[in-house]
Amino acid sequence: MASATEDPVLERYFKGHKAAITSVDFSPNGKQLATASWDTFLMLWNFKPQARAYRYVGHKDVVTSVQFSPHGNLLASASRDRTVRLWIPDKREKSSEFKAHTAPVRSVDFSADGQFLATASEDKSIKVWNMYRQRFLYSLYRHTHWVRCAKFSPDGRLIVSCSEDKTIKIWDTTNKQCVNNFSDSVGFANFVDFNPNGTCIASAGSDQTVKIWDIRVNKLLQHYQALVVGPVFTVSFSKGGELFTSGGADAQVLLWRTNFDELPSKALNKRNLKRLHFDSPPHLLDIYPRTPHPHEGKIETVEINPKLEVIDLQSSTPPVVDIFSFASTTTTETTGRTLPDKSEEICRYFLNPSLMSPECSPKTTKKKTEDMSDLPSESQRSIPLAVTDALEHIMEQLNVLTQTVSILEQRLTLTEDKLKDCLENQQKLFNAVQQKS
Repeated sequence: MASATEDPVLERYFKGHKAAITSVDFSPNGKQLATASWDTFLMLWNFKPQARAYRYVGHKDVVTSVQFSPHGNLLASASRDRTVRLWIPDKREKSSEFKAHTAPVRSVDFSADGQFLATASEDKSIKVWNMYRQRFLYSLYRHTHWVRCAKFSPDGRLIVSCSEDKTIKIWDTTNKQCVNNFSDSVGFANFVDFNPNGTCIASAGSDQTVKIWDIRVNKLLQHYQALVVGPVFTVSFSKGGELFTSGGADAQVLLWRTNFDELPSKALNKRNLKRLHFDSPPHLLDIYPRTPHPHEGKIETVEINPKLEVIDLQSSTPPVVDIFSFASTTTTETTGRTLPDKSEEICRYFLNPSLMSPECSPKTTKKKTEDMSDLPSESQRSIPLAVTDALEHIMEQLNVLTQTVSILEQRLTLTEDKLKDCLENQQKLFNAVQQKS
């Protein structure tokens, strides 16, 4: 009988990227892996031996983030070229392009139902997009520096974001307000996400720390100091947790088997009993209003040194098929419009192929796309790029001004209420003095 072990085992690695790996994500069915790289490409790997891999060509700069939709029939990617692209896995379809931000886009994240997409950018904003219509919905502004990452809560009611302004903010997706704020004077978080039941958030920091916060009590629960053993930039678990993958500066994608199930279940539960939460997800009233919570007090840290001696089991490189992005459709915040016919036809396929009507079938889409090939490209029909950028910048500033005016109105209302209370108290005091005299 094999001895129980917690050490991960290297299953295989994938070679195909030409530069550092920035992001990895498993497909929901666990049969594919999407990767993003500094080489400006996305790649889609199949776990079957010798199955072909797909390289998606379209971004003009570093691809910073990639994620599968919950149904697994859509890939979203973010790039330093300021765009977000949507791709259909395994299909040689043109991608849909969002001219999403006025600065590099750092992360993309689907809501659990696949209806919305959150994007975080170095323009200091988070934006939320409707995936069914593929149109811009709203922006979230409160960060004062580059936003590194933004993630939906499991129930979609909240968004957590981290920024180089050294804060982690939680947003209410209903009223579009920041409802909680965690601050740290040591470093800033590069990555942040919710736990499965939405009661806690975890952050990975630039100071080589991992922190876990309980958003119900606004408290730092755990703090880990990790020892750097190599330039690993990204890691992701499969849905069942039996596999995870890592990528880094060497441009290799490593696939690992966790071996967590090798431990007897009783021993595993006993070891992790203190980490389990059986509570129901928090109500929004449980987490706000809150005041900013600085990182105070000395927290006991656990040093982690994940250096492992591993053996390469498979080094074969699968055949790679390039999928090019031709004339792309652009969605801008300035117009708030939906995409033209091509993306209207495949929007339901993006969400769930089983819901697709006959007129939206891949064959019909392909035919209509071919019919459109003789039409002028988007760049030929649209106004000059410089004018578009200028208009987008103006709209961004107007959006900021609108929110600023809204905040000022709220403050003015509070001031008026306080002044009214002061006048009433003053009148009461005056009346009391008059009665005594």
